[in-house]
Order: sequence, then structure tokens, then C-alpha cells
Amino acid sequence: MQSLIGNIDARVDAKGRAFLPAQFRKQLGDCKTFVLRKDIFCNCLILYTESAWDEMIATLRRSLNGWNRTQSQVFRQFVSEADRIELEDNGRMLIPRRYIDALGIKSDIRFVGSDTTIEIWPAGKIEETFTSADDFAKELEQMMSTDNI
Repeated sequence: MQSLIGNIDARVDAKGRAFLPAQFRKQLGDCKTFVLRKDIFCNCLILYTESAWDEMIATLRRSLNGWNRTQSQVFRQFVSEADRIELEDNGRMLIPRRYIDALGIKSDIRFVGSDTTIEIWPAGKIEETFTSADDFAKELEQMMSTDNI
């Protein structure tokens, strides 16, 4: 799958339905089934394709010691807080009410492509996670230095 990119504003209706932007539907092709869960670090939702979810769960399983109570509980919690989402033929999806309430979504949201996933943010909230342009450049420079590659 190609890397998902884009930054598109959208709306959620009173029933919690939103249209997955056409730009993403085009990038995803025939993909109609997704997994949705709240991000563990930020106040946003993560929309996984089934293949991206399966790959991430497989990675998590490989690092899991099934005889470790804490690790088993973390895995259970991570998986139990996910929902399977079916895209309607017109490209609309239903965001469960618990997510809308948890994130404080009123009506405006932003879909952000993030490589193999799509993040769904309440309007104006993603900018709160950004650093200054100078700090961003420094961090990227450090990450991409030849010592780290």
C-alpha cells in the first residue's frame, strides 16, 4: 500500500457519521473495512486498514510474553478498545459515540494521512501537538543524521 498522505477538514453529523475524504478513498482503492481506536499518546483517533491493523497486532504479539500478567492485560486492553468500521458505498463511516464524546468532537474534524494509518482529530487540536518550526527542523535533522540511519 502506498503511504497515506493528506490533511483534509470534514464534518461529523449529529449521528456521528463522516465521509472519509475522497482523496483517501482514492489512495485506499477497494478498502472498505477498517479498525478504529483512540490513539494511546494523543487525543485523536487512528483509522487502520485491516492489513495495517493485522501487521501492528502481529508486531505487538511478537513482543508479548503471554505468561506476563501485565503484558497480557495491556494487549487485552489495546485490542478491546478497537472497533471494526465498515465504509458505506458512498464513503461514509460511523464514528462510535464514545469516541466523539471522549475527544470532545462537536462537528468539525480533520483527517490526516500518517503513512499506513489515518488520524482523525477534533478541529484545531492537531496544531497543539506541533513544535515550533525551528525545533521541528532540529529534531528532523537529528533523526535523519547518518549516525541514526
